[in-house]
Amino acid sequence: MKLRNALLAATMLVAPIAAHAQQPISGLYVGLGAGINYKQDLDVKGGGNLQSEIGPAIVGSVGWGFGNGFRAEVEGNYYNNKFNKVGGSTAYTAAGGHEQLYGIMLNGYYDFNDLVPMVTPYVGVGAGYQFANEQGLKAYGPGGSFTAGDQTEGSFAAQAILGVAMPLTAVPGLDLTAEYRFMALIGDRSYSGVDGTGAPASVKLGNDYNHTLLIGVRYAFGAPPAPAAAPAPAPAPMAAPAPAPARSYLVFFDWDKATLTARARQIVHAAAAASTQAGTTRIAVNGYTDASGTAQYNQALSLRRADAVAAELVRDGVPKSAIVIRGFGQTHQLVPTGPGVREPQNRRVEIILG
Repeated sequence: MKLRNALLAATMLVAPIAAHAQQPISGLYVGLGAGINYKQDLDVKGGGNLQSEIGPAIVGSVGWGFGNGFRAEVEGNYYNNKFNKVGGSTAYTAAGGHEQLYGIMLNGYYDFNDLVPMVTPYVGVGAGYQFANEQGLKAYGPGGSFTAGDQTEGSFAAQAILGVAMPLTAVPGLDLTAEYRFMALIGDRSYSGVDGTGAPASVKLGNDYNHTLLIGVRYAFGAPPAPAAAPAPAPAPMAAPAPAPARSYLVFFDWDKATLTARARQIVHAAAAASTQAGTTRIAVNGYTDASGTAQYNQALSLRRADAVAAELVRDGVPKSAIVIRGFGQTHQLVPTGPGVREPQNRRVEIILG
């Protein structure tokens, strides 16, 4: 409960400086997180289990974003949990020593950039190799004792990750992150030592399951600056003459779509009515996209958007012969961005009355 309250308080403190959802990461990024690790009861082959206290966890990563929500990274980690009890055994009841886990994991992620305002949820999976260092391991009770020295055994590992990132406008490319990780070591590990009489003995451990909560930061190199807020419109005069019909109309589209929304149809209808009122003989319909796809794909998408608007104009009574359709792809951006950026104002069709 205390951890949940702390996470909520941290989110409320940072919220005033977070302004918009994260754009897809494109290129190199680094991350660092710290938190706590809870280890499930560690299975002792032959009977019983080792129980431990919650301990610290540190994770660092270097990765690459592909500009479409997918990321890949190399992670280095360190966990440390202290043993304090033996369960499920009549021979041993108490335990001591530490287990330190450290190693390298290869992770793949997908960021849900347009799912929730202000933050970006993400999921990930990983695989790698972990070293389990049993430092000062001992167990004792009515049945005697077992003591092992400082020993390290390696094991393959897999993990699943759930997280959320909150962009900070003070530094473009900088995110605050919160994560839950489940990591499992695959296979058994044996450690040698001595029993209470000094005779050689060994213990085999398995089922090393770890639950980790992390708070961290992530920085994407080369991230474009956040778009500036539009200035407040000037107040309209108290008495103004009726405006002349507009000569240009903008119709906006959802990402990777060429279908008209209800609002878009209203704008097209207004343009058709204005062209009839002004006696327009030529109407230019120019399609555009944002920079989140390839240039070839965006060129075709801009033409599909222009065709959709032209077809709606014809349905509203505009002669097809008066319409000139052109697609400009991701060029002539209304809001200049770098490659791979999903900018809603660049996904548009412009209707120009000649």
